[in-house]
Amino acid sequence: MAEAAALSSPLLGENVKPFTPKKAKELVMSLQQPAVFCNMVFDWPALQWNAKYLCEVLAGKTIQFRMGLKKKDTAPQFETTCTYVEATLEEFLAWRCGQPTCVSGPFSCYDSSKYWAYADYKYIARMFEDKTEIFEDVVWSDFGFPGRNGKESTLWIGSEGANTPCHLDSYGCNLVLQIQGRKRWHLFPPGDTTFLYPTRIPYEESSIFSKVNVVNPDLKHFPQFRRAHAHVVTLNPGQVLFVPRHWWHYVEAIDSTTVSINSWIELDADHEARLEEAITRTLVCAIKSAENPSNVDAWLNPTEVEATSHETNLQYLNRAMSTYLDYQKVTVSEDNHSSTYDTEKMASSCKRRKIQINTKPEDSKLLLHEAGFTGVKEEKSQKTPFGVHLIPVLPQCQEASSMGATDAMGRDSGSRLSENEGGHFGKLHCIGKPLVMSNDCETGVAKTDSDSTADSSQMAISTNDLLDCLVNPQVTSLLAHLLLERVRV
Repeated sequence: MAEAAALSSPLLGENVKPFTPKKAKELVMSLQQPAVFCNMVFDWPALQWNAKYLCEVLAGKTIQFRMGLKKKDTAPQFETTCTYVEATLEEFLAWRCGQPTCVSGPFSCYDSSKYWAYADYKYIARMFEDKTEIFEDVVWSDFGFPGRNGKESTLWIGSEGANTPCHLDSYGCNLVLQIQGRKRWHLFPPGDTTFLYPTRIPYEESSIFSKVNVVNPDLKHFPQFRRAHAHVVTLNPGQVLFVPRHWWHYVEAIDSTTVSINSWIELDADHEARLEEAITRTLVCAIKSAENPSNVDAWLNPTEVEATSHETNLQYLNRAMSTYLDYQKVTVSEDNHSSTYDTEKMASSCKRRKIQINTKPEDSKLLLHEAGFTGVKEEKSQKTPFGVHLIPVLPQCQEASSMGATDAMGRDSGSRLSENEGGHFGKLHCIGKPLVMSNDCETGVAKTDSDSTADSSQMAISTNDLLDCLVNPQVTSLLAHLLLERVRV
């Protein structure tokens, strides 16, 4: 017994986490910039989830990989321009290593020196639905979210070069655990939204994309991008990145095989964000559906199951409005009857009601998450304890080494948290077959977005030009407030 007690003793620093769950949650809810948590997950079983281990657990199960070109193009490689392959993890690893067995396999048409593969956004609850005990390997309760584990998380497996186009998430904040390999994150604050030229084409609920390829920008067409403030960090295995609400991010795998897990944390502000998303869906679907049917513009992102009808979208909009107003009433009631803000009471009494719109509840991205809100008021008076265990992701013009943290992490001097090299579960997505699905060799991947580079001699306003203005985040926010005023009158 004495030996067991000694192992858990705070005197043994290597066995003691730098932040208690309560403190970690306070940081997650108050931080206004990205930061890397270190030494918080050393005892998580999920750290063994490398590609080889996952091959054994999945036992030959096929998953979908997004295939993209390794190319230096100034246009973003949106998911609508990629092709998709159904394959096992064993086949993926064999292809990545260039083994001869891939000649006749699902990756046979893709040269691994020219293409990358990404099994992105895989719900752990869906992938391991017959092995639910594995959910407990992910312990988000260490960050102050009791009961949250792998069931509310997603898995990402990719080869070198695999990337997610620059975008911001409308809902929640994000915690990302890196397990195998390294990923480089390019992050931009919400205040840079105008400089990133936001667009809702391709359309995906809760994702606002940037027209700019942030690692190879076309400054002729997007000159305001020069004013953006890039925060660049290389996330290493065992580290957890915190991405605050509405921070833009472009993510790219820089090692031959990468594995990571993330979870979106619900916030009180998501109520209003869902109302804005309902407005956006209604407008985008209505206008794009009214276009000439011969238009080949792939406007719907593959993660969206279908373009819902106008009637359905209006139902969603009204329910989002009602949910938001109900939330406001509960908040006012709480404030009037108590001088303290009881987070857990709020979470249990204000569960998000699911909005069902012609789809299965467990599959729909249009459903409001049943999990409680995690609204904690910021404690601005307390200084954030940055140091070797919590490292801020700084703008590129600043040196991360000024925090005295780089060397303490035991990494190569060339791998710094701020790099000057130049250069729902969470979001409640629908699960279903993508609209762009092809196993034809190298078809679709080389397509370019019709609006990415406009000929200066062509001055006609396109439907997408109209939508870029109409559903600009600033406009939808204004529309949401105008609609709320109309309802309250």
